[in-house]
Amino acid sequence: MARGIMEVLLVDAKGLEDTDFLGDIDPYVLIHYQNQVQKSSVAREQGKRPSWNEKFKFMADFPGGDDQHKLTLRVMDKDKFSSDDFLGQATIYLKDVVALGVENGTARLHPRKYRVVQADKTYRGEIRVGITFTPELQEQNEGKGFGGWKQH
Repeated sequence: MARGIMEVLLVDAKGLEDTDFLGDIDPYVLIHYQNQVQKSSVAREQGKRPSWNEKFKFMADFPGGDDQHKLTLRVMDKDKFSSDDFLGQATIYLKDVVALGVENGTARLHPRKYRVVQADKTYRGEIRVGITFTPELQEQNEGKGFGGWKQH
C-alpha cells in the first residue's frame, strides 16, 4: 500500500447563492477527504465571489475503494445569530490522480472550476480548486539482507 500527501489548493468561488437578507454572505468551505476534515477561513463580506487562496494537506492511502478517494467541498455561509447556512457542495473523484501520483512520483490537477450543487440538486455557482498528490518515499532496500549481510 502506498501512502502520500494530497494537497488541496482552494482558490475562489463565484455565483454562490446569497442566503442573507441583510449584507453579504460570509462563505467558508469544509473540505472532507476520507475521514479527515479541514475548514477554510471565512471570506468575510466577500459575498458571492469569495477568494481564499489557501492550501490544505491530507494523508492519502492507495489503493482503496472508489469512495475512499472522494474529495467533498461543502460551501457554508457563516452566520452570527443563527446556525450556518449550507450553500452547496462540489465533489471531486481523485482515484486516478492518486494512481498516477503513485506511478509517476507526483500528479497534479491545475486549478479548475467545479460546479456547486445545492441541496435540491440544482447548480448554483462554481468553486475553483487545484490538487496535487505526492507519495511518501520509502527507503529502498532498507533492512534487506543479502546472503546474511546487510547492504549499505
